[in-house]
Amino acid sequence: MIYENITCSVCGMACEDILVDIDDDHMNVENACLMGNAKLGELRSPHRIKGPYIDGKVASWNEAIKMSADILKDATRPLLFIGSETSTEAMHVGIEMAQYLGGVVDSNATICHGPTVMGSQDAGKPSCTLGEIKNRADLLICWGSNPTESHPRHLSNFTLFPKGYFTRKGRMDRKLVVVDPRRTKTADIADLYIRIKPGYDYVVFNALSAAVRGQEVDENIGDMTDVSKDQIEELADIMKGANFGVIFAGLGVASSIRKNNNVRAVELLVRELNRYTKFSLLANRGHCNVAGFNQVCTWMTGFPFGVDFSRGYAYYNPGETTTVDLLDREEVDALLVVGAALASHLPRKVVKYMAKIPTVCIDLSHCPMTMLSNVVLPGVMDGAECEGTFYRIDDIPLRVKKFIDPPFNFTTSNEDTLKQIYTEVKK
Repeated sequence: MIYENITCSVCGMACEDILVDIDDDHMNVENACLMGNAKLGELRSPHRIKGPYIDGKVASWNEAIKMSADILKDATRPLLFIGSETSTEAMHVGIEMAQYLGGVVDSNATICHGPTVMGSQDAGKPSCTLGEIKNRADLLICWGSNPTESHPRHLSNFTLFPKGYFTRKGRMDRKLVVVDPRRTKTADIADLYIRIKPGYDYVVFNALSAAVRGQEVDENIGDMTDVSKDQIEELADIMKGANFGVIFAGLGVASSIRKNNNVRAVELLVRELNRYTKFSLLANRGHCNVAGFNQVCTWMTGFPFGVDFSRGYAYYNPGETTTVDLLDREEVDALLVVGAALASHLPRKVVKYMAKIPTVCIDLSHCPMTMLSNVVLPGVMDGAECEGTFYRIDDIPLRVKKFIDPPFNFTTSNEDTLKQIYTEVKK
């Protein structure tokens, strides 16, 4: 059976043109990159979790749901971590349950583009859609990002190479600039590569803002940043001369020194550029629907991530109410993780504490997170085994469809699983 126009649930591009051919236990995927191919391959993987476990032993579904609910309701301050590769509908239930329990809710932004979100709160977000970039943009600047490897279809399918309404020649109508401390594969195909000293993005952003305004740039800036005055003035002229320019800010911007202040500085630069031409900024967000949690959490609580309800109202203070900080200070006494391999990515001290507290995990396949969890519930792949909503890298919501049933009948989606836990909690 051939299924067309499937939405990929791996990276922030959320490609919608995937073709899946399933014949008994054999599956063939077309149009997807290697990451998307591997993710869809989990549908037929021998590592797939097909039933619940309690303390490493096979258990019934009702027992696992009841124990999950008991762990959460018996906790003084539980942490609910809702990963990005699930639907916004599931995120909605998780946030609502955290509020009911007086716990904390968080998501992937807390350890990736959280500073980008914070910078946007400070200076606004001069954004655009991928469709506008495809049809209008003639200047692309990848700053601290390497989409050739992190988002394999970014340049080929959405931004640099495709032909658009005002960019009929595709790559020939566009200029690509890369600013990065190391020469990446994206830099190898760039029209201009500028090597910057790690941690000096903030200085260069401000120098560019000055150059755009026609102010003098200090001759010694190259000694500090490895980016000379001539390079800054050249890049400023390229930016001002573009018909439509876009800066793709990666984790090299958000996770280097000054973090959210870097993002604030680049957004102020984009604001300055809009005095002369049309310019936008997009964060190269890594996971599919990582933007979705920020959207849903903001309109539900007023804050984008790391929201604490233990005071009886929504409280947000990154560094205090965020996952790593809470676990490092041992301030939560239960943990629910949905579709996120936290045990593979957090500091060792934090993982050791996670192993000490009661933990519930909902995931597709076995990983270190499932190994240290007291209750493991099988996950359902959104965009394959159930319908839902994803937010793309440019904050555009996409409705993803179902084309195959999950290999069990006790739940229909991660949203359904969370609703069953929430119902048991309220009992």
